[in-house]
Amino acid sequence: MKKLLFWLMIVIPAVSWSQNLTISARVVDVETGERLGFASIGIKGFAIGTISNGQGEFDFHFAATHRNDILVVSMMGYKNYEAPVWTIIDNNVNVIRLEKSSIELQEIVVSDTLTGGDILRIALSRIEENYPMEPFMLEGFYRDVKKVGGTYISLLEAAVKIYDENYSEPRNKMKLRENVQLIEVRQSLGYESKFTKYFDQDNLLEDLLLHNNIRYRQIEADDELFASMKREKNSFFNDKEIYVVTHNETNNLKLFIEKHNFSIIHLEWESKGYGEEMGKKKNLISKFAGLKKTLDFKRVNGKMFLNFVSVTSKVNWYDIGSNELKFETELFQQLLINNVDPKPKTRITSTEKMRNYGLQYQDRPYNKVFWDNYNVIKETPLDQQVLADLEKFSPLESQFQEY
Repeated sequence: MKKLLFWLMIVIPAVSWSQNLTISARVVDVETGERLGFASIGIKGFAIGTISNGQGEFDFHFAATHRNDILVVSMMGYKNYEAPVWTIIDNNVNVIRLEKSSIELQEIVVSDTLTGGDILRIALSRIEENYPMEPFMLEGFYRDVKKVGGTYISLLEAAVKIYDENYSEPRNKMKLRENVQLIEVRQSLGYESKFTKYFDQDNLLEDLLLHNNIRYRQIEADDELFASMKREKNSFFNDKEIYVVTHNETNNLKLFIEKHNFSIIHLEWESKGYGEEMGKKKNLISKFAGLKKTLDFKRVNGKMFLNFVSVTSKVNWYDIGSNELKFETELFQQLLINNVDPKPKTRITSTEKMRNYGLQYQDRPYNKVFWDNYNVIKETPLDQQVLADLEKFSPLESQFQEY
């Protein structure tokens, strides 16, 4: 019996050590208590991570082997938060407080002569220096939500792998260069709604990846654009000073660029255009009503890799004869990269690639165990309206299972 107890004492810890750990917390400003959305959370020295949602909340799943490593939480304009993983888990830390960087609290005086246009010009010229020029693999979480007339009608989520050869400039800036493999997909019943036909039926994940303005060189090196760029007060990120440049004429563009090597680490873009005709269905005509985009990058092995992308697009539908507004549609898309492999041993083959039609037609049986341990963007209280709309007929969990 003593021998049995001895072996149990060895085996049981070994089994528990192989399990995943989860940190659930909220990121806030140490002084104001303001919740900090879209902060980056990761393990120091490793290419795994997640982000906080719009309310600063996150659930971060990772292997128990990282128990003695360092958790890092970073946010533009704030000092990094670092602490051993075990101290957060053992002490049940559920609020992580970030302190604004001292440089952000000071009145920054621009001491060099670089204009906003100069900074952007240099950053664009150094893309191949700062971004990967060798094959790499990303693992990510994709989500899209469709909304019609103020009501959410469908939700689709997918776990994916993304393979790319490098960040060299493509000849065709609107043709996808990455190979994407679907690992798991889950969706609500809303795809049976009569309104889904008023959204693009193409592969929306492919469309989202094509919004990577850096990868696809969609910021033209144009003298007129450079002349219109405005230099703002410098910021701070990951213990480094950051240039901030903006453009507010035809569209709103804001770029955060590392000062020491001109890496573009964050981009925000919002269109000012309105009313452009896009297409027709039956007796209705669609008109563009706005687009808002966020791109975020993180450094792994000295290169910048995609960390997060979010796009919200709005289209309004009018009666062709009377031009009366019939209803509004909104598509919200997110892609979170939760792991980066800068030197993959394999690639995604043509037989493994997802197809170029809608993801809702490429689903497979719902795998609850997988999703319970996968890093997703945590729902916010605002998402309760999404859930309320989608669960009018049955709980979302049962909808996933039915599909």
